[in-house]
Amino acid sequence: MRRLVVAILLMIACSGALMAQAVSPQVPSRQVLSPLVLSSLVRGFVKVDAPVVALTHVRVIDGTGAAAREDQTIVISGGKIASVSDSASASMAKDAQVLDLHGYSVIPGLVGMHDHMFYPMGNGIFGEMAFSFPRLYLAGGVTTIRTTGALEPYTDLELKKQIDKGETPGPKIHVTGPYLEGAGTFAVQMHQLTGPDDATKTVNFWLDEGVDNFKAYMFITPAELSAAVAAAHKRGAKVTGHLCSIGFREAAAIGIDDLEHGLLVDTEFYSWKKPGECPEKSEVSATIRPS
Repeated sequence: MRRLVVAILLMIACSGALMAQAVSPQVPSRQVLSPLVLSSLVRGFVKVDAPVVALTHVRVIDGTGAAAREDQTIVISGGKIASVSDSASASMAKDAQVLDLHGYSVIPGLVGMHDHMFYPMGNGIFGEMAFSFPRLYLAGGVTTIRTTGALEPYTDLELKKQIDKGETPGPKIHVTGPYLEGAGTFAVQMHQLTGPDDATKTVNFWLDEGVDNFKAYMFITPAELSAAVAAAHKRGAKVTGHLCSIGFREAAAIGIDDLEHGLLVDTEFYSWKKPGECPEKSEVSATIRPS
């Protein structure tokens, strides 16, 4: 059975030396960014730290849908993949740190599109897991996440800052704003919108604070969702939803960008559903939880 080297990008992101030569698209090619200085905490997670690293004799699955390539050598130089070639003909710098990885497969870092930072504690209360979850995501090869609903958005934003500065280990985070929820929610940790004006104000406030996307939730009204989508789109942000009060076709007509959980939460299939209301039936009770 082959073993998996989860994420070339994870190895790059963890190494200050490898990051030293990374160049942003907005920076002229001759200008080199300053090295990312990793804290002692983060350095404890760094296994490979060299200017040039060669992963030899690996199976490469590049994520494009192309067939896997056997017995490859990947050279990482200056924080970027410099080459991928057959191991028999690969060339590399003499000072490269060489890792013989026979029997391993290499894949790109995974992008998690629905990765919360909290865990249900019971009785409608949810605990923020800002210490363990970032480490667990990385352990699973997830190098970028979208939180897709926040119960402690300031915690998520501060955690993102720490990760970006190399102060704590974790994936790159796209922080979702607090749930855009309407009146009647079961979750005491969620703000209940009071109308379209409140929805617009909430979106603009959290965009100013640094989030870059939003998630509508089960009791939001059509008017509130319309206001939230308009405010978000005006500033280039997107809105997804775990809906109940609003059906999928209605949400699409409003302009929502994405829908979570598939048809399981599309209440327009329930004959007893009333416009703008989340049905109170056992058939949909399983969906009443942040997700």
